[in-house]
Amino acid sequence: MKMRTVALIGLGAMGSFFAPRLLEHLGAENFQVIAEGARKERLEKRGISVNGVAYRFPIRTPQEGRPVDLLLIAVKDTGLDQAIRDVRGFVGPETQILCVLNGVESEERVAAAYGWEHVLYSFMRVSIVMRDGAAQYDPRGGVVQFGEARNEILSPRVCAVRELMDFCEIPYRIPKDMIAAMWFKYACNIGENLTCALLGIPFGAFLRSESANALRLSAMREVQAVARARGIEIPEEKLLRQIETIRRIPFGNKPSTLQDIEAGKKTEIEMFAGTMVRMGQASGIPTPICQMFLWGIRVLEEKNRGIFSDPAVDAAPLG
Repeated sequence: MKMRTVALIGLGAMGSFFAPRLLEHLGAENFQVIAEGARKERLEKRGISVNGVAYRFPIRTPQEGRPVDLLLIAVKDTGLDQAIRDVRGFVGPETQILCVLNGVESEERVAAAYGWEHVLYSFMRVSIVMRDGAAQYDPRGGVVQFGEARNEILSPRVCAVRELMDFCEIPYRIPKDMIAAMWFKYACNIGENLTCALLGIPFGAFLRSESANALRLSAMREVQAVARARGIEIPEEKLLRQIETIRRIPFGNKPSTLQDIEAGKKTEIEMFAGTMVRMGQASGIPTPICQMFLWGIRVLEEKNRGIFSDPAVDAAPLG
């Protein structure tokens, strides 16, 4: 199995990590971005900027889809259902799919549509600031992680993706225990992303505020407890060492949920805290910090919609 054709849906923060290198190494004939309507027109007219360099990528609509070797899904969780429908023409008998969304359930949703024989587990570890079609990040600091659930011995399809990543000079890791790695990333997102979003603080606040750190770790331990109930172990020392990763993030960088709130966009709070509350209830594990995040960030979304300042804006009925 040798991969040389790639399609990407979702040319936002995560997509901008892949697209320039895929275009450079594969060429416009072997790499394409999936988009339609106003988004297609905007990308064709304006392109995007990645670390100060302007790019225009070849665009294909869902209706123009032809099977590719590797399909990258890099949309936000709120757009995943539509993306699953839009990529159908790009999935052939040999296509492998990496769905690099945050969270721990996106692969199941993609596999429900296309089958597990097409889906590998994957996620991103990178801090990207995205504003007005411009992405800024340290290209040496990001990495995509992917693989089967277990990777003591690499399967042929994992080896094929690895070869492509090497060819395109895309940093990657293949964890031996992919599920545990995904849940640890999820714990980090819950603790860091949502604390920053609710309080309106950058990553650097965790280096100066004991209270912010206490909230971050308390939220991570809720994920740890729910994961343990599902047979997935997140070691305590790994939670404590995460502060060293935060030290390497530029002090003023803001996580995606805070960026969404400040831009007036819908956030992924249902996938983050909503999923944790639901899983906690199913396992009999209390998740009060995640419940607070869920309610609090919903309120910030309502504030962005103007329901507290404009009496003409409809709000959901109380009770």
